[in-house]
Amino acid sequence: MRAVVQRVSEASVKVEDKIISSINQGLLILIGIEEKDTNEDINWLSGKISRLRIFADQDDVMNKSILDIGGDAIVVSQFTLHASTKKGNRPSYIKAAKPEIAIPLYESFVKQLESDLEKKVGTGIFGADMKISILNDGPVTIIVDTKNKE
Repeated sequence: MRAVVQRVSEASVKVEDKIISSINQGLLILIGIEEKDTNEDINWLSGKISRLRIFADQDDVMNKSILDIGGDAIVVSQFTLHASTKKGNRPSYIKAAKPEIAIPLYESFVKQLESDLEKKVGTGIFGADMKISILNDGPVTIIVDTKNKE
């Protein structure tokens, strides 16, 4: 499971000209799911994201988590995070999970993050053509990968 975590001042997801999720201060999380991902990946990734200390404290040092600031989150599925560009110029998405595997894992990740944050999490619509608007704060963008825990 791979996530791009963006600290935002505000973010929204629109499908067919209708806003389906919006937040103010918090995190926009783009998540890519692989065939080999498991509940262990979900638990580790959700825990890591909810505890990432990427929000400023009173001294303007990134020392607070989304939990500490009571921020909100939106999770958007994005299979292109598993693009392979090794050969040629057309990305291959062979590592990305098929919908029958990815959808239940995506939904489980959202539920786990809601549990970890103790609040509702906004989402996109799996497989839909979404328009995402963000005001990236910082900018702060972190890539977290359960197969490459750096």
